[in-house]
Amino acid sequence: MSTTTSHTPESEGAGTGPDASVSASAPVSASAAAPEGGGTRSARLIQNESTTEIPVHLLFRDDPEPVSVPLTPAVVGRRRGTGEQPRIRRPVPGRAPRPVPEVDPELVEHPARVLPGVAGVLAGACGVAGCVLTSWWSGALPPTVLKALELPGHAGAGLGPAQWAAYAGAGALGLFGFGGLARGRTGRAWVLGLFGRYRGTVRRTGLMWVNPLVLRRRVDVRLRHWRSEPMSVVDANGVALRVVVLVVWRVKDTARATLGVEDHQTYLRECVEAALSRVLSQLPAEAPPAVVKDVTLRNTDAVGEALTRLVAADTAPVGLQVFSAQPTRIEYAPEVAAVMQRRRIAALDAQHRDTVLTSVVDSVEDTVTRLTMRGLVELDDYERKALVKDLTVAFYTGRREASS
Repeated sequence: MSTTTSHTPESEGAGTGPDASVSASAPVSASAAAPEGGGTRSARLIQNESTTEIPVHLLFRDDPEPVSVPLTPAVVGRRRGTGEQPRIRRPVPGRAPRPVPEVDPELVEHPARVLPGVAGVLAGACGVAGCVLTSWWSGALPPTVLKALELPGHAGAGLGPAQWAAYAGAGALGLFGFGGLARGRTGRAWVLGLFGRYRGTVRRTGLMWVNPLVLRRRVDVRLRHWRSEPMSVVDANGVALRVVVLVVWRVKDTARATLGVEDHQTYLRECVEAALSRVLSQLPAEAPPAVVKDVTLRNTDAVGEALTRLVAADTAPVGLQVFSAQPTRIEYAPEVAAVMQRRRIAALDAQHRDTVLTSVVDSVEDTVTRLTMRGLVELDDYERKALVKDLTVAFYTGRREASS
């Protein structure tokens, strides 16, 4: 909006005419100059006129077509009740989330194909029987064996190609039958692999037959607990600590725990140590008496929950299930234990002295007030100060002797 001024003739008596309201309502920037002889005078009025916005590229006609410049959106904030200039709040880049360990998604536990143990026993027995019959066929059985087995005598055809083929077939059947027998126990599982590929997990108990060509790995799937050795960590104030942790866990996915990581027990211990350093470095070991105890490491429930959550999240991708990870002992490191003990004793002593002094002052004030209000004594300022001094010394000495 722009303003212009114009001169309009007015009579001297215009102030009382019908146009008086109009001229009075309009803002006047300069008083009108009246001529000496009276008559008309020119009044300078302010008139408003609207303008239109002119595109920038029309002001420079010789320039080529304008190029659009992308502008990033910005949030302008201004505090209420202050005369500060608006501030541009730039977006703060967020912290990248901690990467989660990944395991082959196809590596998931599934049951393996096994047969009852009776099938293996029968196959092995058939193989042994085949070898005996082949030996009788070839005439290789001694007479004592023939007599014990009550077999008829046979002249024997000798060891020819047919006999060797029968020996091979019967021997292979016996080896496969007896070699594949396995015993499953409660709380134990077998992870089977053939030519480097996972073939399944056996959680059955009792006698069973497993393909003797597969590679077997025994895994303990019982509920287990592990008590760590004292681990070195620091608290929020940088004080060295020694912490012992009790972890209750079990193997949930045998395939990932065995094939997804080199050693799942070592992996669990290292995850516990890493999580322990992250949790304990956020809280102090000790705090002043005025501070709530929940914000220190003495709050074992909160520390245990945070530690369990971190360890469970780190070990879940490798097939481990962590039920709890609780610190059983938190103590200062040997190099700072003596210093922190003296500091703790000094803080307790100072707190005790402060409590005793407050009690003594309250007792002295109550005693002097009662003596004065009952009219037992009339004291001036000097005598009052002397009485307060004597009572303070007497009460403080008595409290010290009583506490010692």
